Amino acid sequence: MLKNFIFDLGHVLTPFEAYDLTRVYVKDESKVALVAETVFDRLYWDRLDAGTIEDDEVKAGFLSRLPKELHGAALDAYNNWIINLHPTPGMCELVRELKAKGGRIFLLSNTSVDLYNNYHRSPWMKELFEIFDGLIVSGVIKKTKPNKEIYEYALDTYKLDASETIFIDDNEKNIEGCRAVGIEGYLFDGDAQKLKKYLETR
Repeated sequence: MLKNFIFDLGHVLTPFEAYDLTRVYVKDESKVALVAETVFDRLYWDRLDAGTIEDDEVKAGFLSRLPKELHGAALDAYNNWIINLHPTPGMCELVRELKAKGGRIFLLSNTSVDLYNNYHRSPWMKELFEIFDGLIVSGVIKKTKPNKEIYEYALDTYKLDASETIFIDDNEKNIEGCRAVGIEGYLFDGDAQKLKKYLETR
């Protein structure tokens, strides 16, 4: 029987679309791609996820690649990405339902220290995370998916039985990673109701 439910953040609890996060500040559609692909470049975000780069270095890096007239919008997009996220339809309700039934709820995400420090700036995220039993953020613990160490960290830190635990993620490699330590994996496709029905069978 499943007792522990671990959720990824991006593309599971919330969509994470760089273009949408950029359009809030860049009104010229012809410039959106340039800013989005520069500010949210994996060149920086992989290191943010790993906790090996600081904000100042990230900002200096992407500003050096953009024309000056886009610097303000680029900084706004980077500094405020958290408050511009919105929940995946049905997922907040599903999390609350699982919690109400006695489940233990966790976040396990490849994301930056910024998320851990500033999620409270997002009203829906602050309200949701208040019912979580633990937040495992790669940038904080310096362990990343799909490496097994991050899943072992979750099991050890929160005293979880892998056989009673499921991890929901949108990336097949991350699912393979959790399965390597005995955690059941569910590859999320954006359909909260489909996930709910699956969990009802478990």
